[in-house]
Amino acid sequence: MMRRRMLFLIGFAALAPCLVSGQGYVQSVGSGDVNWTSQVVRATGIGAPNVAMPLPQQRAGALRAAKMDALRNVLETIKGVALNSETTVENAIVASDVIKTKVEGAVRGYRVVDTRYMSSGDVEVDVEVPLTGIIADAVLPSSFGGGSFMAAGGGAVCPTCGQPWPPGRPVPSNVGSTGGVSDAGDGDGVSGLIVDCRGFSLRPAMAPRILDESGNEVYGSKFVSREYAVDIGMVGYEKDVARAAKNDRVTATPMVVKAVQASGPNRTDVVVSAADAKRIHGAAVNANFLQHCKVMFVLD
Repeated sequence: MMRRRMLFLIGFAALAPCLVSGQGYVQSVGSGDVNWTSQVVRATGIGAPNVAMPLPQQRAGALRAAKMDALRNVLETIKGVALNSETTVENAIVASDVIKTKVEGAVRGYRVVDTRYMSSGDVEVDVEVPLTGIIADAVLPSSFGGGSFMAAGGGAVCPTCGQPWPPGRPVPSNVGSTGGVSDAGDGDGVSGLIVDCRGFSLRPAMAPRILDESGNEVYGSKFVSREYAVDIGMVGYEKDVARAAKNDRVTATPMVVKAVQASGPNRTDVVVSAADAKRIHGAAVNANFLQHCKVMFVLD
């Protein structure tokens, strides 16, 4: 019996890292965690019993206290989330009472995912709140689209025919917002985009961008449908390219490119080579993966 128990413990110890890594990309923020793969914020609240109360009421009081503590912790966590390369969700909340009201309302609707009654009488409660939906709608920019895709030789692209925009003619604001550039089969069958950002200490955010080496936006709010950004988030995050490739967001034939550096004060924007920037926009002529937020970043 002891031998079998030891074999189980050894096997579990070997498997544990796989179980943890299979949970997606999780970032600790403040008093909670953000699972950037599932776009969910989780926090724990702890409540202690009031020993002055009758015994039957102590547990109920401890549960209420734990839920209030969890509410504070999950709100603190959400405030600490990076919104983009320069600001956090807290910055957006401070700047707008409307945003503050919407975010706090979403947090009050948290979901209890686990409750633990301790032998000491304390109660621990785990709660979750999605970053997508109400919170994303509150903090993401109100205006999306209007970006211009890159032609193979640079410049804007006609969204209808996929050819470079004629020289000397004014470029409408909607050029590139729904189309792309023909690039010799690069876009054939592309279902999404994976950017391998490992090695650059990139950090996750709700509204990150992909830039080329000249600072031009390759992916971001200029090329995204706001509806999709609110519903599923602008980018999904993983810790492994193979797992990212199996994610429903980008499966089954994603394009994979390697980042060349991180950018911005919060280090949430990623820079790709000029050649890869053109490949990405070239693929968009035959697919709408940018508009539909079918993008994943692989981080350390």
